[in-house]
Amino acid sequence: MSAKKVNKKKPAEGGAKAKASAAKPKTGAQIIVDTLVEQGADTVFGYLGGVVLPLFDKLYGSPIRVIVPRHEQGGCHMADAYARATGKVGVILATSGPGACNLVTGIANAMMDSVPMVAITGQVRTDLIGNDAFQEADITGITRPITKHNSIVKDIRDLARTIREAFYIASTGRPGPVLIDVPVDIAVTTYEGDDGKEMRLAGYKPRIEGHGRQIEAAMNAINSSQRPVLYVGGGVIIAGAAAELQTFADKAHLPVTMTMMGLGSFDQTKTESLDMLGMHGSAYANYAVQECDLLIAVGARFDDRVTGKVKTFAPHAKIIHIDIDPASISKNVNVDIPVVGDAKMILSEMAKLAEHKGRKEWFAKIADWKKKHPFRYDNNGGAIKPQYVIEEMWRKTKGQAIVATGVGQHQMWTAQFYKFTRPRQLLTSGGLGTMGFGLPAAIGAQIGKPDDLVVCIDGDHSFNMTGLTELRTAVEHKLPIKICVMNNGYMGMVRQWQELFYGKRYSCSYLSNPSYEAVAKALGAEAMTVEKKADVPKAIEKMLKYKNGPILCDFHVEPEENVWPMVPAGKSIHEMDGLDILESMA
Repeated sequence: MSAKKVNKKKPAEGGAKAKASAAKPKTGAQIIVDTLVEQGADTVFGYLGGVVLPLFDKLYGSPIRVIVPRHEQGGCHMADAYARATGKVGVILATSGPGACNLVTGIANAMMDSVPMVAITGQVRTDLIGNDAFQEADITGITRPITKHNSIVKDIRDLARTIREAFYIASTGRPGPVLIDVPVDIAVTTYEGDDGKEMRLAGYKPRIEGHGRQIEAAMNAINSSQRPVLYVGGGVIIAGAAAELQTFADKAHLPVTMTMMGLGSFDQTKTESLDMLGMHGSAYANYAVQECDLLIAVGARFDDRVTGKVKTFAPHAKIIHIDIDPASISKNVNVDIPVVGDAKMILSEMAKLAEHKGRKEWFAKIADWKKKHPFRYDNNGGAIKPQYVIEEMWRKTKGQAIVATGVGQHQMWTAQFYKFTRPRQLLTSGGLGTMGFGLPAAIGAQIGKPDDLVVCIDGDHSFNMTGLTELRTAVEHKLPIKICVMNNGYMGMVRQWQELFYGKRYSCSYLSNPSYEAVAKALGAEAMTVEKKADVPKAIEKMLKYKNGPILCDFHVEPEENVWPMVPAGKSIHEMDGLDILESMA
C-alpha cells in the first residue's frame, strides 16, 4: 500500500518544538506513538492484527512498554485495572473487526465504574468502510452507548488532537473510556505538521468548584443533624479525596459507610467505619441508613444494589448528594441538597465549616448493632470456608495488599472480610459485574505498581473465563501475583439464588473444573492444591514468600456456603435474609 502525502498545512503555534516536528514528515502511526508519549503513557496493553501492524511497528523501540495479553478482553481489563491502581489513564490497543469487538465487555466495565481509559482500534481503509470489508466492524457505532466519547479519524490532520482530547475527556469530570478508531490508511499516511495543539471541546466544561451557597446549606444540615450517615462511593477514590474525607469525617464526627467501589476511601479499622452497605453489606450499615435523619452521599450514584427498594430507602433522611456528574443528581433517588463539583475541593471546604458533635446516643446505637450483627461464619467444621481463606490472607498480609477480584460470592466475601485502609487497594468490577475481571486486573495492577503486593481472589468459574489464558501473560512477565482460586465447582452466586428462590434446582450452575495446579504448572506458574483447613495458613505463607513469578493456590472450599446477610431483590435494605443464621453462629 503506498503512503499518500497530505498537502502541507501551516502548523499550529508551538515554538521551536512545533517547527522541529514540521521539519520531518511522520506517519499516522508515529503520530499516535509520539502523542501517547506526550500524554504520559508509559505502558499500553494491546493485541496485534493486520491493520494495526503499522502502529505496533512504531511501538517497537519506543519508550512505551507493550503488554500483549492472550485475549483482547483480558487486555482491556488490564488497562482498566492499571488505571484504577495508578490513577493514570489506561491504554488498550486492538485491531479491527473481532479485535475491536472483543474490547466491548472491558469498555462497558470501565464505563460503569468510571475508569479513565483510552482505546485505540484499527480500522479498514477509509475507502472500504461500509463495504463489509474483511474484519470490518462499526466499532464507534457499537461502543457509542458504553463510552464517554468515541470517534473515527478520517483526516490525519485531526489525529494528534483527537488523541489529546481523548486523554483529557477520559480523565476529567466523571472519568470514563474514550475510543478512537484509526483506519489503516491514516496510520501509514505522512504529515508534516501538528494541528492538534488546541483542543476543540465546546460544551465540555466539567464543574470543579462546588457552589458556595450549596456547601453552606449542606453544612448547616450536617451540623444540626442528630443521626447522620456519610455514604461514600468510588468517586472519592477517583477524585483523590480520601485524605479530605477522613479529615471531614473526623472533624464532623460522622459514621461512614461505603459502597463496594468506595472501600478503601475510609480506613475500615476505625470505629466510625460502618463498612459496606447494601445487598450484601453489613446489617449495621443498612440499619443506620434506614434510621438516619441525614444521609450525605459523596461520589456515589445510589445504585440498586445499595438502595434496595428505592421508595423505602433512607425513609427518615434529608439527603445531600455531592458528585461531579450533574446527571447523577436525583437520577435514582431525589435529593434535598445537591452539590455539583470535585469531591476533593468540596470536602476540603466543608471541613472548614464542620462542627464536632458528640452524638453519643447515635454512636451507642451503632455500636449495639455492630455487637449484635457482625460479619461472621461458622468455622468449626472440617471444610475450608472461603471466608476463612480471605480472612487469613488479610491477617498474613497485614491488610496491605492490593486485592483484585472476579465477580461472585468470593467478591462479596472479600468486601466483607478483607478490611481496606487506603484508596486504590480493592480492584473489582462493580457496576457491570464482569466475571473474569480478577486475574487480568491483578496483572494490570502489578504492571502499574511493581513494588506492591498484589493478590487475586477469584472464584473458579470467574477464573475459568480469563485466568486459564491470562495466567501465561503473568508468567511471561514474571509478575509475583498471589492467586487464590475459591474452588467449589459451582457458579456460586447463581447457585445461592437457585437455592433460595428456585427450590434448590441447580440448573446448569455446576461445571467440572480442571486441576488448576496442573494447568498452572503447565503454563509455567508455581501452584498447589489445598483441601484441608489446617493447611490454609501455611499455604498462604508459602504464596507470600514466593517471588519468582505468579503462584496459584487451588482452595477446595465448602460447596454450598452462602453469602450473608442478603437483601432479596425488591426488598428494603433493612429486610435482610440470613441474620438469624449469622446469630446462630455466635
